[in-house]
Amino acid sequence: MGSVIESHLHFADEAFKEVRLEHVELVSSEFHDCVFFHSSFAGSVFRHCRFVNCLFRESDLSLIEVPESRFTHSRFENSKIIGVNWTEAHWPKAGLANPISFSKCAISHSTFMGLRLQSIQIRDCVATDVDFREADLSQADFGGTDLSESIFGKTNLSETDLSRARNYRIDPGQNILKQARFSLPEAMSLLHSMGIVLLHGD
Repeated sequence: MGSVIESHLHFADEAFKEVRLEHVELVSSEFHDCVFFHSSFAGSVFRHCRFVNCLFRESDLSLIEVPESRFTHSRFENSKIIGVNWTEAHWPKAGLANPISFSKCAISHSTFMGLRLQSIQIRDCVATDVDFREADLSQADFGGTDLSESIFGKTNLSETDLSRARNYRIDPGQNILKQARFSLPEAMSLLHSMGIVLLHGD
């Protein structure tokens, strides 16, 4: 285990293992190039914190709150991050390419509504009932992700890769899909949302 994590501290190049910091509030701490492994922050509040080039691996961040916290090029791998309102965090108004990435994570029941997260990676994740409405997810990668019951509306999915995603329901008339990539048979859902009926030939 690395240094003790407390409010108003600065950490750089630290490796934290098996940290248990649940249902607490962490204020104005900064983490640069840090790794969190097998740790739990479930139910905690990160207020005005900053994470730069950080990695969370095999950790539990379910129901965390992130008011005015910044996540810059941070990665989440094999982690549980359920029920998070990412709109509370501080994001650059101009957008940030590849701001955060999720790999083999559970991020269900979260919201990214209205955020500009170009090139975000959400790969091989379970993303059930996630709110992506009005978000800019252009050039995003949803490869291998289960998007059951997730909501897309006025979402910019230009050049987004959904070719290996599954169980999505995206209305082409209500979203921007220019050069987005899809594959069969999942892409059939795009036609269903338009009221188109496909018939098999003889």
